[in-house]
Amino acid sequence: MPEPSVLAALVSALRGGSIDVVDLTSPLSSRTPVIQLPPPFGQTAVFELEEISRYDDRGPAWYWNNFRSGEHTGTHFDAPNHWVTGKDLDDVASVPAGRLIAPAAVLDFTAEARTDPDFLVEVDHVKAWEAEHGPLPEDGWLLLRTGWDARAHSQETFLNADENGPHTPGLSPECARWVAEEAPVIGLGVETVGTDAGRAHGFDPAFPCHSHLMGSGKYGLTQLRNLGMLPPTGSVVVAGPLPIVTGSGAPARVLALVERS
Repeated sequence: MPEPSVLAALVSALRGGSIDVVDLTSPLSSRTPVIQLPPPFGQTAVFELEEISRYDDRGPAWYWNNFRSGEHTGTHFDAPNHWVTGKDLDDVASVPAGRLIAPAAVLDFTAEARTDPDFLVEVDHVKAWEAEHGPLPEDGWLLLRTGWDARAHSQETFLNADENGPHTPGLSPECARWVAEEAPVIGLGVETVGTDAGRAHGFDPAFPCHSHLMGSGKYGLTQLRNLGMLPPTGSVVVAGPLPIVTGSGAPARVLALVERS
């Protein structure tokens, strides 16, 4: 008998339960939190459904909707052309399909973010993780777990803003540059509304994750959830953004494949 193919073995493992599929996607609805920029900047749209028909005289046997959404609403993918530093690089439809399936490293800073919502990950934090778990995966994702997905039920608690602006965890400017220019990963995934920390408007450069990662041709994944169900290493992320031609990003269904120990 011939040896089973790799794909057949994968299907068998999925059916048999030795590989779990973990949904990292936040449900998309009119209640999904969205980023808010200070005036006079333009704002992204809240997700909206417009019913076309629902088994009625507009269409007796079918139900369907139009929808309106910003590219960067809910769990979404940031393409390099999202930021001015990457304006001549890939739009979301041009991202190679092979890069949408990649291994992941999960760095857990839930305890730190619980006591300090402005917590910033430094390069030394990442190097300490590597000393314990091994190097970040080549052409993989660095996923930042902070427990922020527990706040996703509320726009107010998710953005966590006061008169000084939002307070959410993220990378320091130096760490953002290091991830973009030196780390072997293809991008950064976070549980917060954007890849940058809440205070990043005051960093140098402003919004360094966007500035450095997009300018380096790397990607972002935001508003992830269930990262606590992933091991520090060994999972594989499948990211499926809508391939919007010239788009700077798109809502995405993001899954993780996790092998049971």
